[in-house]
Amino acid sequence: MTSQEEQKFLKDLDKKLWTAADKLRSTLSAAEYKHAVLGLIFVKYVSDAFQKRRTALEEHLKDQQHDYYLPREDFGSDEEYHAEINVELEVRDYYTEKNVFWVPERARWSNLQDNAKLPAGSELSWLVKNNKGEEVPEKLKSVGILIDNALSAIEKDNPKLKGILNKTYARLNLDDDKLGDLISLIGSIKLDHPTLESKDILGHVYEYFLGQFASAEGKKGGQFYTPKSIVSLIVEMLEPYKGRVYDPAMGSGGFFVQSEKFIKAKAGKIDNISVYGQEYNHTTWQLAAMNMAIRGIDFNFGNQPADTLNNDLHPDLRADYIMANPPFNMKEWWTKKLENDVRWKYGTPPENNANFGWLQHMLHHLSPSGSLALLLANGSMSSNTNSEGEIRKRIIEDDRIECMVALPGQLFTNTQIPACIWFLTKTKEAKDKKRARQGEVLFIDAREKGYMKDRVLRDFTLEDINDITDTFHKWQGSSLSGVEGADKYEDIPGFCKSTTIEGIQKNDYILTPGRYVGSAAQEEDSEPFAEKMTRLTAELKGHLLEGNRLEVEIKVQLGGLGYEI
Repeated sequence: MTSQEEQKFLKDLDKKLWTAADKLRSTLSAAEYKHAVLGLIFVKYVSDAFQKRRTALEEHLKDQQHDYYLPREDFGSDEEYHAEINVELEVRDYYTEKNVFWVPERARWSNLQDNAKLPAGSELSWLVKNNKGEEVPEKLKSVGILIDNALSAIEKDNPKLKGILNKTYARLNLDDDKLGDLISLIGSIKLDHPTLESKDILGHVYEYFLGQFASAEGKKGGQFYTPKSIVSLIVEMLEPYKGRVYDPAMGSGGFFVQSEKFIKAKAGKIDNISVYGQEYNHTTWQLAAMNMAIRGIDFNFGNQPADTLNNDLHPDLRADYIMANPPFNMKEWWTKKLENDVRWKYGTPPENNANFGWLQHMLHHLSPSGSLALLLANGSMSSNTNSEGEIRKRIIEDDRIECMVALPGQLFTNTQIPACIWFLTKTKEAKDKKRARQGEVLFIDAREKGYMKDRVLRDFTLEDINDITDTFHKWQGSSLSGVEGADKYEDIPGFCKSTTIEGIQKNDYILTPGRYVGSAAQEEDSEPFAEKMTRLTAELKGHLLEGNRLEVEIKVQLGGLGYEI
């Protein structure tokens, strides 16, 4: 959903950054240089954002019309005036009030870039305290130690990142010149664009790199990300604008990032939400934390990456909104300790498929007024294998399901399995402009929505997202317009249908939207059949006569050119 110019910018950026990564490929394994490159890109990004705010702040301090104005006449000399400005530029609150990540001086990219060029044993451009408490220049031992020290400084000043950043550059035993060249190359790349947010550019870089690194490591690329349009669709439907937001299979935090955008678009405050997440993959767990830190979002991702179903890091959490895209049809998940788990309220999930384990895990963690959205394989809507059919039946009869959305194929880079979205809630009582909806379920068949953005991948347009979202909100009794008396919900054959629990019971508790929405209405033909046949027969006769005439004409023309016919 980006313009061609923006796509070209991102592709050029990918190419430059991958060139940077290639500088390490001959020396390090893919698993090692993944962390080496992504760590430096993170430092470059936060330094750029910090410097941008610092430049604007300096202008404000010298601007008589700005609240931050520092009058020159209050100081005896220019030296004193500029010294005071430099002191003000180091006030942390000026940055955090704008959700700009605070970067300590020794971790700023300019310092890294300048000092990486120095030979070992040179004095760095910062001071440290010796045993006597005196400030003395620190000696450069290696470029790897220089980077590790910068990352340590970032963690010290940003406690939420403790244990997140990979301070392993010194242990990589890389040649100083090679690391210095890498820093110079990344330093030459601009992570900004006039119409793209810097934070989103960084997210794109992470997504691209993870896919490339995964391929280099012999794994499937793209396994860490939910398509942005699907994330947008779920966030727009759930509207997570305040309270606790949870993703038990968070990847790099895409749902949280989109929630931030949603809140910003609705003129709300990001401080109104706190996010909780869990992730098994160590790299994506780290990236999620960095993603939240640079956006100023309060987060709790546990103190380590962990398997959510077997090691729940948030056992007491009751979230207001839950959004997730866990692995489809996960087979290797069951352990003995999961027997009689408190989360299996509706029945024990089958040991060879985690779909209904994820679903019940999320229901267990909902607050009394909470709602959730879960991406699952289509089979979850109709399967009766092992206990799945009985679990689905109990969830339906407990009136937890609010909406089912069938998605088109080819949306995901890492799987061709058809998918759907389950929307569940703990209450359907009238609240927050929503009508009472007890005993009702909305079915939306979106399989015909979207467009092919290339030969293999499909995507939703903004219009597609709005159509689905507005349908859901109208059905709930609210509207995207927020205007009283806005258009009321109506069933649309082939697209949406509101059904009762009794209607679902008659369909053997199968939740496939196609069973309920029916076929799209066909335009009625007002021409009587007899008249149509007469008209079409006459048209066909005319076409045949014209064909014969053209055949004679062609033969005459060819004969005139000397061809035998």
